[in-house]
Amino acid sequence: FALGRGRSADLEEERGRILAARAEKQPLDLPSAGSVFRRPPGDYASRLIDACGLKGLSRGGAMVSEKHAGFIVNAGGATAADIKGLMDDVRARVKERTGVELRLEQVLLGEF
Repeated sequence: FALGRGRSADLEEERGRILAARAEKQPLDLPSAGSVFRRPPGDYASRLIDACGLKGLSRGGAMVSEKHAGFIVNAGGATAADIKGLMDDVRARVKERTGVELRLEQVLLGEF
């Protein structure tokens, strides 16, 4: 397969659109663990987390983003244990309330 030449101005415009869409939907103002949970079949992890009222839930310095429930952000001084504990809390509450078991996107290494 081959790519054709593009115009720099067109590429910059597209880049700007993508970055603006990201800034609108994702918590770029705080450090984050990124998108934490895989999409369960037929639904979105962020929708389930939001439906369970978990936006803003925190543990230590880790918090479920108010902007996008699929992200865990460092609201200040979060440790790996805070983030892991919050992941576990979210998974347990979503499972209890919806019956859906969320799976992590990340592979966790080390002790927490």
